[in-house]
Amino acid sequence: MRLKDKVAIVTGGGRGIGEAICKKLASEGAKVIIADIRLETAKDTAKEIVSLGGEAFAMKLDVTLFSEVSTMVAQVKEKYGKIDVLVNNAGWDKIEPFLQNSEETWNKVIAINLKGVIQTCYHVLPIMIEQGFGKIVNIGSDAGRVGSTGEAVYSAAKGGVIAFSKTIAREMARHKINVNVVCPGPANTPLFQEISKDNPKLSSALEKAIPFRRLAEPEDIANAVCYFSSDEASFVTGQTLSVSGGLTMA
Repeated sequence: MRLKDKVAIVTGGGRGIGEAICKKLASEGAKVIIADIRLETAKDTAKEIVSLGGEAFAMKLDVTLFSEVSTMVAQVKEKYGKIDVLVNNAGWDKIEPFLQNSEETWNKVIAINLKGVIQTCYHVLPIMIEQGFGKIVNIGSDAGRVGSTGEAVYSAAKGGVIAFSKTIAREMARHKINVNVVCPGPANTPLFQEISKDNPKLSSALEKAIPFRRLAEPEDIANAVCYFSSDEASFVTGQTLSVSGGLTMA
């Protein structure tokens, strides 16, 4: 097992990509904290992991609230005495032309996708520095690498995640902390189904554009996250890995 006895926090771990990440890390021996604003879905994921012999528990977390993030991290540290892996997966999007966006939409997109990552890292990194070890995997998006029509502010936020991750990777290398980014392409998730419900042709159009002719499955993303979380990636930091079936190659 690549992550035996490692303690891993996964934000937004109750469904979709986050759920697959939690299950994958647990299958490799990690003790998984599923931190999600939807507590019931987080509990369902935790129960499934436990039923398969893994260790997991659910916590309610709004990543946009500084105090909630601080409390969650403190509780994990008190329970386990360490935090080995942080996966910043929580995210939200709304597809529409930029000039149809509202300020409320901008604020929500930036708060969840960028501010949430910054806040969790701010609270977890001192613990990792103290223990002299840690892995941070931030979930970006190919939208943040190459742009995406209808996702202007989301692209900006995810681009910010990439730049932020590269910077803290440089700052944290002296402490043996690895920081990397996984950028999914279009994926078959509940969030994708929600944001594409007004455009039923979007999925088929994307499948035609992707060389592998399918959307990513959550497990495809989880496998990449597991690699970055493991000792196999001990000399890899500040990197951005696209998991898009070849949709983007630059």
